[in-house]
Amino acid sequence: MIEITNTRMNHLIDPSLHIWGWEISVYLFAGGMVAGMMIILGFFFFKGREKEVDCVCSILPFLSIIVLSLGMFALFLDLEYKLHVFRFYTTFIITSPMSWGSWILILVYPVLALSVLLKLPKIISKLFPKIEKISAQLKSNRKLVKSVGVFNMILGASLGIYTGVLLSTFQARPLWNSPILALLFLVSGLSVAAALVHMISKSVYERELLAKADNAFLITELFIIILFVIGMVTSVKIHQDAITLFLGGPYTAVFWIFVVLMGIVIPLIIQSLAVSHKVKHTPLAPIFVMIGGLILRFVIVNAGQYSSWY
Repeated sequence: MIEITNTRMNHLIDPSLHIWGWEISVYLFAGGMVAGMMIILGFFFFKGREKEVDCVCSILPFLSIIVLSLGMFALFLDLEYKLHVFRFYTTFIITSPMSWGSWILILVYPVLALSVLLKLPKIISKLFPKIEKISAQLKSNRKLVKSVGVFNMILGASLGIYTGVLLSTFQARPLWNSPILALLFLVSGLSVAAALVHMISKSVYERELLAKADNAFLITELFIIILFVIGMVTSVKIHQDAITLFLGGPYTAVFWIFVVLMGIVIPLIIQSLAVSHKVKHTPLAPIFVMIGGLILRFVIVNAGQYSSWY
């Protein structure tokens, strides 16, 4: 054992693991954002918002499909044997997070496609009257609309949790090996999606609602990060060593400045002032939230690979 450790020279794991590059971070960010958008979309369908002319429901399904496809493409780029991608769907391993993720992702697309039909953009309604007729028939079935909303929320929550579970089950990486990571990625995905909808929605009601919701998500995310750090600090030595990467180690500045301060605290202050009508709503806060969410994935993925048992 001593000989293997001292003489090993593998360019992928020495001096530290660096198998996963930017592709995985982008994939996790895209998956988290789509998860949040599906939960918000499902909530709007459940509440009957699709009847409103200015509802963002006509944009979110298209946007979700585009963002998820870009994330899947990033994941595809990371695959060593790209022609073997179909093997993910030739089996289902109940103990494998990747297997769960693969099948969740394959279920997401048809639900999003059905969501598109429930709130067609005006341009598609004008260009394709037959599709508009199908859409009108589907929308007239209130139970169907509510069911699609519930499926969106369930699949969105599953997708958001999966992006964190994918990392937390790696026991060989102490920084990732925490159940809190799944909750952190889910709430971060909700926050990023709420920030996006806050920025693009034409409805004043939706902008106000999503700004308030995002404030709640940001506060929750901040508490989860604190719990994550406390959990690591008070755990066994290997986890205490791992969290030093954020407490004086090489990832300290980028984590606390760009993820916590820029991505959570500053947008929270700006949006709190905006919802209390002390300042105007600005795209600055949502942009900060989205950048912070992206950097969070990069920091967690890279720092987690840096952490080890020795």
